[in-house]
Amino acid sequence: MAIDFTLTPEQTAIQRTAREFAQEVLKPIVARADAEPDPQTAFAMTKPAYVEAYKLGFAMGFLPESYGGAGIKHVDLMLAGEEICAVDPAFGGTLLVNGLALNPLLWWGSEEQKDKWLNEASSDPTGQYLTSYTLSEPGGTANFDHPGPAPAGLVLFAEYDRGKGEYVLNGAKYWPTNSGGWDLKGADLNVVAVRTNRHKGGGEGLSYILIPRGTPGITYKRPIDKLGHRLDQNNWIEYENCRVPEENAFAVGDGDLVIAKAFTWSGPGVGIAAVGVARAAYEWTLEWARTYKGAGSIPIIEHQAVGYALADVAMKIEAARYLCWKTAHYLDMHGCEGQAFGAMAKVFPSELLKDAVYQCMQIVGVNSLDKQYPMEKFMREALVFPIYDGGNMGMQRRKIWGVIADPDFDPRAFAQCRPVPYKKSMTSYGVLPSRAQ
Repeated sequence: MAIDFTLTPEQTAIQRTAREFAQEVLKPIVARADAEPDPQTAFAMTKPAYVEAYKLGFAMGFLPESYGGAGIKHVDLMLAGEEICAVDPAFGGTLLVNGLALNPLLWWGSEEQKDKWLNEASSDPTGQYLTSYTLSEPGGTANFDHPGPAPAGLVLFAEYDRGKGEYVLNGAKYWPTNSGGWDLKGADLNVVAVRTNRHKGGGEGLSYILIPRGTPGITYKRPIDKLGHRLDQNNWIEYENCRVPEENAFAVGDGDLVIAKAFTWSGPGVGIAAVGVARAAYEWTLEWARTYKGAGSIPIIEHQAVGYALADVAMKIEAARYLCWKTAHYLDMHGCEGQAFGAMAKVFPSELLKDAVYQCMQIVGVNSLDKQYPMEKFMREALVFPIYDGGNMGMQRRKIWGVIADPDFDPRAFAQCRPVPYKKSMTSYGVLPSRAQ
């Protein structure tokens, strides 16, 4: 049989190392940092854990060996991601964003760009190197691929100064992770989506620019204070006549394809983060149910309603985990091309497991609201998954729709691991509802 879910010895080692790191290094930091009221301080408190994760290969190990990485497969990232996110998914998001930022450079960058920036990212002796995928904007980003000119779509403008061979950036970003860096003076590298042609729509007018730390003309404001995922940093950034050399631009005119593929790569990563949180909630609730009697004479697990609810949660976790594994395997096979399936692996687990965590809260009862127990944090984290990383309503479902609406789409392709080419015509699908047209 070609289908085998048994982990190899190497995969078991990755899983074990990630679990030991999460329990021994990350977990002692999380409760104190999550309670810290200042979002930048909370983020900075995770820096020692990040340095250790970097040294273990969890920060940059996805890069090919030719650029200093470990060439870790996407499937293997699922194993590490579940263990880390079972302790704190926000920290997992800090790590994930390195991939969101650097994979587009790997896919679309020139050899000179890749040689410079990817090797720099993977060879920091201090282990502090941090990158950001800088996409989201104050006015919203869901319709990034709108076919109309500005102000529809992205409006961080990068005007080309032909005389100086530079792009001049003006505008703002809102919500990108890691952008401000450990000291709020900038990540080591920001990979920024920009509008290089305000007169063209998202299918032609978007590009990417590499902005290193220390570039003038950028202001990083106080990070956003959030309900959940408190330990990663989400930024409000303003650009005023920020000049970047033209050799730092890539995917000029194809920024829409970069966005679609980047969120394809991250889809199962977010899905497995939801698995990790739901698994932690389920395991804690199972132990609670085995001992808590609720003023009765027997542990509540002996009641059918509780047993059935726990069974439902267990099934949801298993179904979501294997969708993430299958999607990661598919993306490994097809060079991360599988835009509809990456979106499925984000949408389905994130929504299914949000409900699973709430089922656990119902089993625990009112005690789940008590901050001395972990249930309220599990719920805060679970609420985040459906609405970030290309929100399920804003981007991800629309991406699936655009692929399956194509007349050449093969509905059996995913089941049989056959490639599904992604076309420009699949972007901007549904951006203009029929009434607007």
